[in-house]
Amino acid sequence: MEHHHTHIHCGAAHHHEVSEKSVLLLLVSFAINMLLSVAEIVGGVVAGSVALIGDALHNTSDAFSILIAVIAFKIGRKKASAKYTYGFKRAEIIGGFVNLILLFISGCYLLIEGVGRLIKPEEIDGMIIIWISVLALVIDAATAKISHHDAHHNSNMKMVFIHNLADAFGSIGVIVSGLCVVYFGIYRIDGIIALLIAGYMIFQAVVSFPKIVNILMNAAPEHIDIAEIKRAVLKIKGVTDIHHIHVWSISEHDVAMECHIQTCDMNIAPRVFALLSEKFAITHSNIQIEKTNCGDECCL
Repeated sequence: MEHHHTHIHCGAAHHHEVSEKSVLLLLVSFAINMLLSVAEIVGGVVAGSVALIGDALHNTSDAFSILIAVIAFKIGRKKASAKYTYGFKRAEIIGGFVNLILLFISGCYLLIEGVGRLIKPEEIDGMIIIWISVLALVIDAATAKISHHDAHHNSNMKMVFIHNLADAFGSIGVIVSGLCVVYFGIYRIDGIIALLIAGYMIFQAVVSFPKIVNILMNAAPEHIDIAEIKRAVLKIKGVTDIHHIHVWSISEHDVAMECHIQTCDMNIAPRVFALLSEKFAITHSNIQIEKTNCGDECCL
């Protein structure tokens, strides 16, 4: 039995790159958002508003999302080393996983506090809530504007944009809460807004969790159909079989694959790679060519 290994790699597309200016602006946004979170927490304690504290927790989580994105952009640009042969792009996924855990815990805490305020509403200072939330709305809108520039071609930046846009809507909700307290004396609205923010935080964490875990577990990406890959490769002239197919995500954008190709054409690998790259966006391929099926001898 004769085996030939061919490894072909196509670097990540440049259109996923985020400019240094955008990264710098994100760092400024992180600093401003952390200061805002402190102001919201202090204001929430003084005013007695769990909705404002909840918005602060959500804003803090999103501020760390910005920081994680910046770190990921920096680390992801490092070249692969002898130890980290696939590079450092998965740092973004690991950071996202940590951020999701923090987001879920914060949401659960806020959920408990919100229920408590519905059961036993407390008097709160509506004017403090309104003024701090107006400031938060301005900052959230500005941060969303900064991240919007690269959101259309980079999904990590897109998530930063969506989170900050959601923060802006959350601030609007807290402003409504303050207005209801000032003009109508409806104190339970504070708990209701807190529950809405908590629900959003928990929902985002639960929905995003499977995708991140799948990447960390080297599962095949959801958009990849291995059966379809097999059918497409078998249509290439000279290929008699394809087996031991493994597909996984190196990072959010980079998909890798390894397989065994049975063929008598020892130069067929470039054609297989071209198909994988063009049709399935698989940019990193390791192809083993064999003249006869290796069967169980090379089974993983």
